[in-house]
Amino acid sequence: MSLSAFSPLRNATFRSIWLATQVSSFGSLMQTVAIGWLMATISTSDLMVALVQASSTLPSFILSVFAGAIADNFNRRKVMLAAQYLMTIASAMLTALVALGFIDPWVILGFSFLVGCGAAFNNPAWQASVGDMIDRRDLPAAITLLSIGFNTIRSIGPALGGVIVAWFGPLITFALNTLSCLVPLGAIWHCEWKVRSSPLPRESITGAIYDGVRFTAMSSEIKSAIARGTAFGLASISIVALLPLVVRDQLTRGPMAYGALMAGFGTGAVLVGISNGLLRQILSQERLITLSCVACAACCLSLALTSTLAVAAVALALGGAGWVVAWSALGVSVQLASPRWIVGRTLSIYYALTYGGIAAGSWVWGAVAQMYSLTWALEVSAGALLLVAAIGFLFPVRECRDSDLDPLGGFDAPAVALDLRPRSGPIVIKIEYFIPEEDVETFLKLMRERRRVQTRVGARHWTLLRNLQSPSQWKETFRTPTWTDYLRLNHRLTTADKELYERVIELHSGKRPPRLELSIERPTGPAGKPDQLTPFVSHP
Repeated sequence: MSLSAFSPLRNATFRSIWLATQVSSFGSLMQTVAIGWLMATISTSDLMVALVQASSTLPSFILSVFAGAIADNFNRRKVMLAAQYLMTIASAMLTALVALGFIDPWVILGFSFLVGCGAAFNNPAWQASVGDMIDRRDLPAAITLLSIGFNTIRSIGPALGGVIVAWFGPLITFALNTLSCLVPLGAIWHCEWKVRSSPLPRESITGAIYDGVRFTAMSSEIKSAIARGTAFGLASISIVALLPLVVRDQLTRGPMAYGALMAGFGTGAVLVGISNGLLRQILSQERLITLSCVACAACCLSLALTSTLAVAAVALALGGAGWVVAWSALGVSVQLASPRWIVGRTLSIYYALTYGGIAAGSWVWGAVAQMYSLTWALEVSAGALLLVAAIGFLFPVRECRDSDLDPLGGFDAPAVALDLRPRSGPIVIKIEYFIPEEDVETFLKLMRERRRVQTRVGARHWTLLRNLQSPSQWKETFRTPTWTDYLRLNHRLTTADKELYERVIELHSGKRPPRLELSIERPTGPAGKPDQLTPFVSHP
């Protein structure tokens, strides 16, 4: 057992909320089983039964990006508290309605959707807060613990939920879930953690979402993780989605066998998750993901060909191991490639797309199994997983950089002669350099990197101009929508970004430092009307 895998638990705040989250997840999974069983008894529609899963997962797909912007713009602890209040109230109201005998399929789906909405807002704030609570060196282990906890609870939660529903009925299960919601609520209420605050006003939600999408699009590490995560989710979900059919049709067993196989899946996830820190020291991120795809492919093939419960259990343990290693590696890549000021948004985009892949895969493999055969669906998904592994040779998940992505802060705004308001703009920034001919090639190489850096933190319409009459004179030009956006851009620059600018300045041959020129656009109004300084609202 690797002690480093549990090192984040030495942090009292992380430990308290992590343990409370496991309790809440346990109750939530039990309630999902109870709702599914209750829906099957009160409705004759197969669609209504199928909508139980959709009602709880759809909010995460729809609201994820919006919730990420909320997590980055507001106090994450308060966002988590609000989300937990929503889940607790919705669960309590559902319990009360069932106790009073008011049982309607659409009411049940509605409250299940509300609980899902609370989870959609809680998850990005919680995931982003992990990096605020613990040291950066412990972040991979913390993310692995999140995966271990989730897979452990998922392996036993539904089975125990089925037992409670069978013995005591859905009402007791709903009540236990409501009580479980109070555990993380109390933990978050009593815990506080430090978060670096910005001296600038909050971004608009649309602007925050746009910044998150732009940063994600410009980060090769995050794009690689999202692409592989979406493909892996689409291909590997066949293991879990088709397992009930494997138990019923190939193994000809019942619910007990299904629970045992799910426990095998969770056991493999836990055992390999514990040693994940050691695996990360031995193997690269890309190699871990490749081996995970191969492990899950082997699991699919074994399930397709076996009719023995013991073989299926071993195969699922292998699949669970590959599942947790892949998702841990991908989650670590996104976290370490994201500065704290935007990590909620990058994580939410990552989860939205990977959840989309998982949802699409569930439908695809179910449709293939229905139209052709269960064996063929599992075999094709195994081939798809091997293809996902092979994609790594062309588009590998890049190694996480060890550089500090946290912003330096402490930017002193330059003095201006006009009385600018926070929303005044657009602001045009020009920086003038004088570069000797022999240094032009090096200068252009550095400026290509500077363009990526400036655009990533908020610059718009970045260009580099060379004076035709005086070829040694160059101008870097870009815009920000408002004066506040210009200040925010400079507050987001990291140590590495500053070092890059210093390397550019070393090539400057002028007698004075590069000249910074700030301008504000003044659109010309219609004839007969005076020009007006029009505030520019930041939006995509």
